[in-house]
Amino acid sequence: MSEKTMITKDMLIGDILRLDGGLAPILLEMGMHCLGCPSSQMESLADACMVHGVDADEMAAKLNAGLGETV
Repeated sequence: MSEKTMITKDMLIGDILRLDGGLAPILLEMGMHCLGCPSSQMESLADACMVHGVDADEMAAKLNAGLGETV
C-alpha cells in the first residue's frame, strides 16, 4: 500500500478492498453485505453509500482512518 493512497468516494469498492482487505468490516457495518458480488466490486463508494443511506464523505473518512490498522 502506498503511503499517499487515500480512499475517495469515487473509488470502486473492489479497488478499496484490494487496497486493504481489512476494511471489509467497515463496509459490512454500513450494511453492504454483498462485497463478493461482481456488481458490488464495480460500484463506487458514493453509489454504495447512496443505496445504503450513508454519507459518502463520512464513510470515506472512516475507511481512511481504518487504512493499515489491520494485521
